[in-house]
Amino acid sequence: MPKAFDAANPPFDRLTPHEMETLRAALDIVYFRPGEPVIDQGSPSQALFVVIKGTIEESDGAGLLALLGPKDSFDSRALVHGKSGHAFRARDETLCYSVPRSTVLDLIQNNPRFASFFYHDIARKLDEFVRDHDEQRHGSMMRARISELFLHPAAFVEADDSVETAGRKMEEINSNALFVRDGQRTGIITGMNLSKAVVLRRQSIQTSVRNLAHFDLVTLRPDDLVSSALVLMTKLNKRRVVIRDDERFVGILEDIDVLGYLAGSAQVIAGRIERAANQDDLAAAARQTAAQVRTLRRQGIGVELIGEIVSDLNQRLFSRLFDLLAPADIRADGCLMVMGSEGRGEQTARTDQDNGLILSRAIEQAELDKFRTSFSGALLDFGFPPCPGHVMVNNPAWSKPLPDYIADIRRWLALPDDSAHLNVAILFDARCVAGDATLLTEVKTRLIEMVGGEQAFLAHFARAIDLFATPIGLFKNLITSAGNGDAIDLKKGGLFPIVHGVRSLALEHGLIETATDKRINRLRDMGVLHAEFARELHQAFNFMLMLRLDGQLAESAGATGTLVRPSSLSSMERDLLRDAFYVVKKFREFIRHHFNLGVF
Repeated sequence: MPKAFDAANPPFDRLTPHEMETLRAALDIVYFRPGEPVIDQGSPSQALFVVIKGTIEESDGAGLLALLGPKDSFDSRALVHGKSGHAFRARDETLCYSVPRSTVLDLIQNNPRFASFFYHDIARKLDEFVRDHDEQRHGSMMRARISELFLHPAAFVEADDSVETAGRKMEEINSNALFVRDGQRTGIITGMNLSKAVVLRRQSIQTSVRNLAHFDLVTLRPDDLVSSALVLMTKLNKRRVVIRDDERFVGILEDIDVLGYLAGSAQVIAGRIERAANQDDLAAAARQTAAQVRTLRRQGIGVELIGEIVSDLNQRLFSRLFDLLAPADIRADGCLMVMGSEGRGEQTARTDQDNGLILSRAIEQAELDKFRTSFSGALLDFGFPPCPGHVMVNNPAWSKPLPDYIADIRRWLALPDDSAHLNVAILFDARCVAGDATLLTEVKTRLIEMVGGEQAFLAHFARAIDLFATPIGLFKNLITSAGNGDAIDLKKGGLFPIVHGVRSLALEHGLIETATDKRINRLRDMGVLHAEFARELHQAFNFMLMLRLDGQLAESAGATGTLVRPSSLSSMERDLLRDAFYVVKKFREFIRHHFNLGVF
């Protein structure tokens, strides 16, 4: 029976194969009747228990703390510190694995990573879990499929076409290689082939490409591994391979794209955005940006850095589109801003458009309307869905002169309904991505000045943290929703309360930072948040962002990834999620007390 023990269940996944065999050899299975004590409070324990079936109640002198289910382990404190701080009792008929104390202590002594699980506090456990999780992902890079990489288009010229024709075709599609049709044969020709023919051999640009092409194609399939491409290129000393699906030519994979994928190709994408000559070029870069998220996650890059990289690439994308579409007077007298998670630099997987335009003066209406329509339409073509609340450049309410925004702020403060609070939150999170940034600075400065001292408004503004309940019970158990398929909404239950609570404090103190983590750090430095609690809040936020990102990558296109099913998580992930929601619960209590929300 012990052979069925799940070695992938943290923290046991930190053990070496030899250590795992030692553990399995020492395992026993024990049965507890309903109501039977397992470990008494203040008593030592001679074993570490892992629940197989049933439920264990964890309690202290004040009452029930948590309910432990399958794969949950207890009580490491009794093993390490000599006695248990809590009592553990079987709620119903329960089966547990039992690992002798001596075996666990030996493993702790010989395996520092395994030992760290038993000694670290909540924030350090979150840190270490993320590092372990990322290390496991790093090994999957070479197991990725070629279809996940950027491929140069499968464009053709005829064997009788001239060098000039081939060169112009390469420039047109922004690629350095073309397929060459010659009867039943298909070859490939590169820009270097053309250059050598004309520059070194002094051949005419009207020379046909037939004698310049190579017909000894090296091919792979889209579902072949990236590692196969790298090995083949190295073995045959090839800079590019042809990707084909049966008789259909899919594209060309170049070595720089393989290496860029393995090393992170954000710089490559940024360069393509800067060189984009039209919307089609930008659309291709936008697709690469979306794919880059999966690449970065495979590489074990942390969710904070992924957010920064994606934010930077999107900023470049929006800025270049602004340059291409906006007439001169809008470029000179306008500020293009992004809002929501994009404004805070926390967007990873692509979500709705959240953008607006501030103008220093009135622009001719027909010209402005044309830009509004073309800009929002282009982003839609790039894969950015329209905002359900219509916070977009093509909405005149979010695309107008500076005085109109100032007038809006006055009205929102004078008539502070839910819509006004939402608009203040949206504008306070805004970030300039193109044009005159001083326009947004002026808007935010006036907003902070007008909100200053308005405690009633700030309290009503902060009340939004109670829009959604934190999905954790009195006993630190996770509360799922049957309507969501027994899942928990990470955004509503955890991410939003942190984002909005921190935003409320930042608005109160007039902070100019937009990113939630940077706001937390500033509030810590100012003494608004205790240093240790700020650290826990920061780690809880990042842990939930990581779970959301992994959910987005695992789901089909268009899924939000905010729903997580506890049953699909490992024991450690469930434990850390409980800890993260507990931090959220404490933060909500802090916000209620800070803004005196009890009077409402």
